[in-house]
Amino acid sequence: MPDIVIYTKSLCSYCIRAKKLLADKGVAFEEIVIDGDQHRRAEMIVRSGGRRTAPQIFIDQNPIGGCDELLALERAGCLDSLLFDH
Repeated sequence: MPDIVIYTKSLCSYCIRAKKLLADKGVAFEEIVIDGDQHRRAEMIVRSGGRRTAPQIFIDQNPIGGCDELLALERAGCLDSLLFDH
């Protein structure tokens, strides 16, 4: 299984949707909640190449983007290969 990290905000509907998709796929992920944590938020921005919105998703250290990008990978049939072909 790949290493999956998702930076989230607790009341963010996009974050909830992205976590649900990953959970439905049965993959484990590390969630880093950035609410009120400026250090973790800054870390997310640096890791994502300047993106400031949550969620930000990383698979094996590679930035995937947010919920829209994750869902686009799923629709294109590419997400499973990122999650399971290891």
